[in-house]
Amino acid sequence: MSTHPLTGPEAARWTARAGLVLPLERHAGLAATAEHIHSVVAVLRELDFADTPPAAVYRAKEDHDETV
Repeated sequence: MSTHPLTGPEAARWTARAGLVLPLERHAGLAATAEHIHSVVAVLRELDFADTPPAAVYRAKEDHDETV
């Protein structure tokens, strides 16, 4: 993925390509939101889940102890 920040016009081009036409005043906000999401996902991609089993393996334990 590109390392340069997403600009308002680029964000507008991508949304138009997806079939969404946004007013000009929303382009900058869209670009900022997309950049924030990208920064969060980038941090998540750096996490090491080597020994973590996939979610399909997880089974919730049922606790039948009714004492509170």
